[in-house]
Amino acid sequence: MNNNNFIQGYCRIKDNTVLKNGELLFSEDSGTLNEFLKLAYQHFQTDYSKFFKMDRLSKLGFLCADVLLNNLKENNLFQENTAIVLANKSASLDTDRKYQKSIEDLDNYFPSPAVFVYTLPNICMGEISIRHKLYSENSFFIFDAFNADYLWEYTNSLLQNKKADSVLCGWVDVDEDSYEAFLYVVSANGNLNHTKEEITRLYFTNE
Repeated sequence: MNNNNFIQGYCRIKDNTVLKNGELLFSEDSGTLNEFLKLAYQHFQTDYSKFFKMDRLSKLGFLCADVLLNNLKENNLFQENTAIVLANKSASLDTDRKYQKSIEDLDNYFPSPAVFVYTLPNICMGEISIRHKLYSENSFFIFDAFNADYLWEYTNSLLQNKKADSVLCGWVDVDEDSYEAFLYVVSANGNLNHTKEEITRLYFTNE
């Protein structure tokens, strides 16, 4: 498969920190994930009212993508024909648990459709697409662990077959107190070679 593609940039949110291309942009020592995401939203002046209706998975993916794509826009590298290829291991389990708690106590029974209004992986991708006016393909996969090989192959296929000019790829996962977002953008231009080895290196260096 042709591999004349490059990683334009990457962003990671983990352990109450936000890093872009290895540079620390924001850090908060304590607090829950919701508290951290709210503070990060304020720090980056995100200004997107629907953010607060989203579940934690969607908030995490949306914020990570926003930091990364806004940086590309500032450097005139952003392309509207950008596909989205994301993955995680927990799907929407974090929100599923919340809904289960709302129905398991018959004496305090309060199931609400509002729990699912802004949830599930497709909402995460949908809000990123709306925010940045992305009209290309999008897919969300479930794996047992971060799968650099599959992301590499799928992304290269989209670019080689002219389905997109660039691809926002990566991992967005929330499971109770554990969370992580690692996103990167691949296109025909960039500073880092788009290889399985480079994707794996970036993911595991925690930069």
